[in-house]
Amino acid sequence: MDAFLDVTKIRPDKKLIVIKKRHGGRNAQGKITVRHRGGGARRYIRLVDFKQERYDLPAKVLAIEYDPNRGPRIALLEYADKARAYILAPMDLGVGDEIVSSRKKTEVRLGNRMPLEFIPVGVTVHNLEFFPGKGGQVVRGAGLGAQVMAMEGDFALVKLPSGEIRKFSKDSAASIGLLGNPDARLVRLGKAGRMRHLGWRPTVRGKAMNPVDHPHGGGEGKHPIGMKFPKTRWGKHALGVKTRRPKKWSDKYILSRRKK
Repeated sequence: MDAFLDVTKIRPDKKLIVIKKRHGGRNAQGKITVRHRGGGARRYIRLVDFKQERYDLPAKVLAIEYDPNRGPRIALLEYADKARAYILAPMDLGVGDEIVSSRKKTEVRLGNRMPLEFIPVGVTVHNLEFFPGKGGQVVRGAGLGAQVMAMEGDFALVKLPSGEIRKFSKDSAASIGLLGNPDARLVRLGKAGRMRHLGWRPTVRGKAMNPVDHPHGGGEGKHPIGMKFPKTRWGKHALGVKTRRPKKWSDKYILSRRKK
């Protein structure tokens, strides 16, 4: 089965792309801060409009395109004034469909965008704003969707794809529908060459090293790592480490934590 049957246009719009500069995992001093990065195919960044601030102006879908920098497809829009823009394409959005973004109540239709206070309970949304007017920052991955659970005063309760239930301002905008290309998670690269095309260099297992080079190193033949938990090259826990700061300012907005 062809994984690109939903793509209707190959070349991106030249006015909506910029070159993606590569750094090879190095910082401003030229030191490697992210290992195993380098090379890869040259890419262009598609300038996706996460805000959609051309309010109450209908836009027609000209094409559904592939974006090498993200999982979901992107849709090329043309507004009534002939201006063009890219947005994240929800599932089942097709060429010729019309969508609209508004700050007031509009039709609850696939691809339309409006504040959470005007979206009925139970509707699936994506490209959700943390802060009103800042643009969508969450629920932007392939096949993802969040569900509006309830309205409480100035906040909307939204269940995120992780299972977390969180408060969002009722003025935060969201787009209707589930994001497309849900099979993106099923892709198997299949060979080392495809990893190189993505910009990933070879990675050596710690077990294959000597004890002087890695905590997992040493031993004869096939052997376990010989410790209670896997470690990084520098001796720290490699799995299950909590990265969220305790007492973070936004904890008060989280009503139920994500599923483990």
